[in-house]
Amino acid sequence: MTDLHPVIAKVTERIVQRSAASRLKYLDLIERGRDAGTNRDQLSCGNLAHGFAASGEDKAVIRTGRAMNIGIVTSYNNMLSAHQPYGRYPEQIKIAAREVGATAQVAGGVPAMCDGVTQGQAGMDLSLFSRDTIALSTAVSLSHAMFEGTLLLGICDKIVPGLLIGALRFGHLPTILIPAGPMPSGLANKEKVRIRQLYAEGKVGRDELLESESASYHGAGTCTFYGTANSNQMMMEMMGLHMPGSAFVNPGTKLRSELTRAATHRIASIGWDGDDYRPLGHCVDEKAIVNAIIGLMATGGSTNHAIHVPAIARAAGIHVDWTDFAEISDVVPLLARVYPNGSGDVNHFHAAGGMAYIIRELLDNGLLHRDVMTVAREDLTDYGKEPVLEDEALQWRDVPASRDEAMLRPVANPFSADGGMKLLAGNLGRCVMKVSAVDPALWTIEAPAAIFHDQDDVLRAFKDGELERDVVVVVRFQGPKANGMPELHKLTPALGVLQDRGFKVALLTDGRMSGASGKVPAAIHMSPEALGGGPIGKLRDGDLVRVCAQTGAVDALVDAATWEARDIPPAPPPPYDTGRELFALFRHHSDLAEQGASPILAAMESEI
Repeated sequence: MTDLHPVIAKVTERIVQRSAASRLKYLDLIERGRDAGTNRDQLSCGNLAHGFAASGEDKAVIRTGRAMNIGIVTSYNNMLSAHQPYGRYPEQIKIAAREVGATAQVAGGVPAMCDGVTQGQAGMDLSLFSRDTIALSTAVSLSHAMFEGTLLLGICDKIVPGLLIGALRFGHLPTILIPAGPMPSGLANKEKVRIRQLYAEGKVGRDELLESESASYHGAGTCTFYGTANSNQMMMEMMGLHMPGSAFVNPGTKLRSELTRAATHRIASIGWDGDDYRPLGHCVDEKAIVNAIIGLMATGGSTNHAIHVPAIARAAGIHVDWTDFAEISDVVPLLARVYPNGSGDVNHFHAAGGMAYIIRELLDNGLLHRDVMTVAREDLTDYGKEPVLEDEALQWRDVPASRDEAMLRPVANPFSADGGMKLLAGNLGRCVMKVSAVDPALWTIEAPAAIFHDQDDVLRAFKDGELERDVVVVVRFQGPKANGMPELHKLTPALGVLQDRGFKVALLTDGRMSGASGKVPAAIHMSPEALGGGPIGKLRDGDLVRVCAQTGAVDALVDAATWEARDIPPAPPPPYDTGRELFALFRHHSDLAEQGASPILAAMESEI
């Protein structure tokens, strides 16, 4: 068996040491949750009668308390393509549970908002904090103490991190996440990008743009580009929290149904009354968190997880930072090119060998922790196999080689020697840049700053021709404390047009960029943010700014004395429409992006 890469071993040990006290406190929490917490056998008769009153044919079994009762926490809604398939899952799960003598109930629902719908709109200011809302909703769902196991139905950007953060506070329960899969492939990604840029230039109208977008996003399932939603599914495989190979099987297929059935059977077999107990809080340990980061680097995953992974880890008493990300990125090669890093989408990725190939390659080359507790087996080995139906029965088989080396490559011949997520630091603070889709010739941009406090002002400046030059576009007061840290994805077409015209262009922001960030250098999640004193607030129009992924520098090239003497301008007024004002409590108490930008975790840690 290949030895673990020394850098991965070093980073993991550093995380273990850094987290020792908080992790011990967390493990004590889940130990008490199992042995002394409020569980179903401790409920009063009145409590219990309320809990099974409407459970129909499962009532007698739930009443006896002799079989696992599975709590389903669902993000179903039928507006959003990714979550629409979940509508029928509870009934399927109940049937599968009865097959093994268990029962299942929908414990509760969580909100599931779509960044694709709210992108560039006021509603996007609610996006990041929807994660914490989902975590709270998950905790409320599980607070009834009716359950000995949990199935989490969630797939997209904030939903999976939120479900995990909430479920980890009930970490004594075995838990499996069940995806719904991506929609079939639609309009070719290259054509979609072409139409978006033509629209940004005013060369096609809204009708042509809407037709293009409708051909791209056209049915049930997740969007097929490799953004945050699909990076979520990759990470759940890397952490061993799915049934192996579940991530990218399309909705409505027999294989999809059989994987959901298998997950239900499996959760019933790993409860605390048996000899194969696998509580969520032990599955999500330091090694599993490192594996998630490794997966991000090996596949060119979403930069949003530079925020979500620290938050998930904190919920389990584990502390990671962007230095950990950067050091892992330096030694993990890029093995996949999935749009926007390549031409093919996640369906093409899955057909080429997908997660099974990635995991096997990383394991065989000492680039992944094998010895983690997964929901399926003793270690991660079986996640290096792909699920198939043979004579209508679910089986797993080896993927001996990539079926498309334009999409997937071995460690011996990667697309890049590193994972393409860079940590930048300097007199402007700390931030991250995803460079896996950026031409190396553009990794260093030194240009005058153009300062904005609103992304719509950037687009107006672009349309008015004010950005026809080498420029670092600075969009500040976009952090979690300022306005909830929206993604600034709608700037991508305009900045891409400037880049195509031959200008050197970069984005610098304390906000987020979409998980689908592409060819434009984007120094994002600048921490500390402008509101509250972050040095990005000191920048002025025309200041020379250097953003360099080669050296890891992000600096204002301003005389030190001048820089020190500058004040930070007043922040824009807080948002007051579209329900954003309801999230003022979250904004006021959020912590740094590098810590996960979570008000609920910050408040929780202040009490324990």
